Amino acid sequence: MLILVASHSMVYGQVNLPKVFSDSMVLQRGVDIPVWGTSNPGNQVTVELEGNRVKTVAGQDGKWILHMPSMQAGGPYAMRVYEGSQPQLVNEFKNVLIGDVWLASGQSNMEWQVEQAMNAEKEIKNAHYPDIRYFNVPHDKNIHAQSDVLGGSWEVIDSASVKTASAVAYFFARQLHIELDVPIGILQATWGGTPVEAWTSREQLLSSSITHDRILRNDLITANHFVKDSLNLVRFWEIVYNSQNKTDKIIPKRGFDDSKWAELTMPVTLKDMDMPSYQGLVWMRKAVSIPSSMGGKELSIDLGHPEMNYTLYFNGKEIAKNVWNAEPIHHYSIPAKLVKKGKNVIAVRIAFLWGGGGFNPPAEEMYITDGNSRVSLAGSWKYQKDLEPAIPMINNYHRYPTYLYNAMINPIVPYGIKGFIWYQGEDNVAAAHDYRALFPMLISDWRIRWRQGYLPFLYVQLANYMESKSEPSESDWAVLREAQTMTLAQPNTGMASIIDIGEADNIHPKNKQEVGRRLALLAEKLVYDKSVQAYGPLFQSYEIEGNKIKIKFSETGSGLAVRGSGQLKGFAVAGKDQRFYWADAVINGNSVVISSGKVKNPVAVRYAWADNPNSNLINKEGLPAVPFRTDSWDTAGKE
Repeated sequence: MLILVASHSMVYGQVNLPKVFSDSMVLQRGVDIPVWGTSNPGNQVTVELEGNRVKTVAGQDGKWILHMPSMQAGGPYAMRVYEGSQPQLVNEFKNVLIGDVWLASGQSNMEWQVEQAMNAEKEIKNAHYPDIRYFNVPHDKNIHAQSDVLGGSWEVIDSASVKTASAVAYFFARQLHIELDVPIGILQATWGGTPVEAWTSREQLLSSSITHDRILRNDLITANHFVKDSLNLVRFWEIVYNSQNKTDKIIPKRGFDDSKWAELTMPVTLKDMDMPSYQGLVWMRKAVSIPSSMGGKELSIDLGHPEMNYTLYFNGKEIAKNVWNAEPIHHYSIPAKLVKKGKNVIAVRIAFLWGGGGFNPPAEEMYITDGNSRVSLAGSWKYQKDLEPAIPMINNYHRYPTYLYNAMINPIVPYGIKGFIWYQGEDNVAAAHDYRALFPMLISDWRIRWRQGYLPFLYVQLANYMESKSEPSESDWAVLREAQTMTLAQPNTGMASIIDIGEADNIHPKNKQEVGRRLALLAEKLVYDKSVQAYGPLFQSYEIEGNKIKIKFSETGSGLAVRGSGQLKGFAVAGKDQRFYWADAVINGNSVVISSGKVKNPVAVRYAWADNPNSNLINKEGLPAVPFRTDSWDTAGKE
């Protein structure tokens, strides 16, 4: 019997499809549907879907591909796969829908989950959309292009599955599903902290002088490097999350002697401290005087905005531990039994990683309170580094050119899709000028691979982020946003500006609902020919009129407007000396007239040109004006 079973497996078990084909999948409507896989060379493969049967034969390399006839939206159906000249059923995929499939990719802001978004509890509770499905490609990296992903299967959106889905992609899919009344599938391939080069193929990157040499240098890397890096990564997080050398038993105590430690004023971040490139664990201590009115009471402590990975102690006892994936609340209760009248000691073990560390301003958000009185935690703190083992070096191969393309994109080509949505760029800010070439390269690369023509490519422009500047200044983030705007010159592309919904102290702004909505507006207009206003005002042209400059906009919708009350903000003007000053700005029809008493002969205007601009020009549909400049002077953003 065992011999018979084994024989049957050899004859009828040789047809394999990639994991992207599973129960509950969504297949693309309106196109000949690609289905592919492997089998024994010369073996006949037949696929059946809703009365249509298509046959093919596996090549000498064992690979096969066929295309099912185009279908309209609908389902559920079953897709059956047979093998042999006398077809034998080898696989059946159930609950299959025909609709529109979008590939959602990028770094952490596309990866950010629904459970991490604004109003997460409500969104999860109301997520009952059986005609929205998603497939999450697992994190993987590889030197060579792969034919399949590590794992995964299509999930039907409900209150359980939606929690870990991409928030931006889900809100995008939800609006399209409601507006179009067709099934929507999301292929999610995301990884936080990754540059655009990681998602681009080797062949494409070799064609650019920006990346050519890096690609060739990487040819020395072998699979063994990945193994070693993985071992170091385990040790890395073990040290980050767990105190070493019993420091947690000694340093947090009230009587610990920190008199020889260095001193600094908090809040302050790593870049403003004396260790600009340090990576490791830092211990920080502060003695605070608790008044008698607060002694012996349960208190609340608010640390403001520290880095994500830290442990908080009060008078020697651990109060809280915050790790990378935790919800960053940063305020905790201190049990009454720990609170002493007079001197108390706060200790924080904090990980300084990837150029970050310390406490971000403002100072007024660092305090201890009993609900009536406050004791500030700003001011003098003691700190000491290198009290624990050094963190192992991690090569972060997921950031290397082409490795994510190889393992996470190539395996899902040529799955039938409607288009792409993309949210990435933060990791390329340090060399923002290069993004002008690298981003269009990725778009072209993916379109070539899918062979579906100029597939729609919709993307998110970087949000406002970091501290606002009181005066006009250079900005790498502004240069990256400019590169994104320039990419609109590529055919069939659309850009969602979110310059108005970012957060100064959070690179992952929580309002993913609006990001998804704005991407959906672009899809409705560009892809589905809906009569909607999808853009905020876009710079069109300018004229110098004496001591004023008149800026003309397109995409004004029902008219230009100011968000909130007050005057227009965010415009800066300069003369030939290239020194920018804040400008007075007045709406005049579809134009804005710019002037400044400090610039008698203006030649250039910039708008929202900053990391976190204070800008408020919109159209009456509520969409923000896209940042721009009229000059071509040298800027930041060159590595």
